[in-house]
Amino acid sequence: MTLTLPNLPYSHDALAPHMSKETLEYHHDKHHQAYVTNGNNAIKGTEFEGKSLEDIVRSSYGKSASVGVFNNAGQHYNHLHFWNWMKPNGGGDKLPGRLEKKIIEDFGSLEKFKADFAAAGAGQFGSGWAWLQVKNGKLEVSKTPNAENPLIHNATPILGCDVWEHSYYIDYRNRRPDYLKAFLDHLVNWDYVDQLYAKVA
Repeated sequence: MTLTLPNLPYSHDALAPHMSKETLEYHHDKHHQAYVTNGNNAIKGTEFEGKSLEDIVRSSYGKSASVGVFNNAGQHYNHLHFWNWMKPNGGGDKLPGRLEKKIIEDFGSLEKFKADFAAAGAGQFGSGWAWLQVKNGKLEVSKTPNAENPLIHNATPILGCDVWEHSYYIDYRNRRPDYLKAFLDHLVNWDYVDQLYAKVA
């Protein structure tokens, strides 16, 4: 497949003040575009040409000759979902019933899930991601470095937060925990998380 930069599902200023127009202009228009451009160049003429994005991510992981393919395809996959994992006036505690029930079942409470997710994001050394994933029918929190995601660890991501500095530094400087709190309290698109959960539930 050819990697293509999607349009944001909202305007560049729609997530302010929790994520600024300037952040989205750099993060979406420049960083994500670079993953698309570099990924297409890396895939061209290789065994990965014509495969689905998920297949490219899974099959390129861990191969030294395919590091460029994995890094760019992985980040493209992560960001395709990241833009949809957020929405204006998102976050908070009003979740679709099925998703809320499963979170409480597997974490004990929504508050415990949020604390675990924020801790994973804050505790990821350097660049990476915090995740809510489904593995063996159970919801789990995980974290990964760089472009890695749950797909390569036999799990399905249903929520992810980008903790690379370009995702938050303009708005929060080095206050990553404040960014994670704003993400959970004001940005998460729980309906999209629920849609992804429904596919594997």
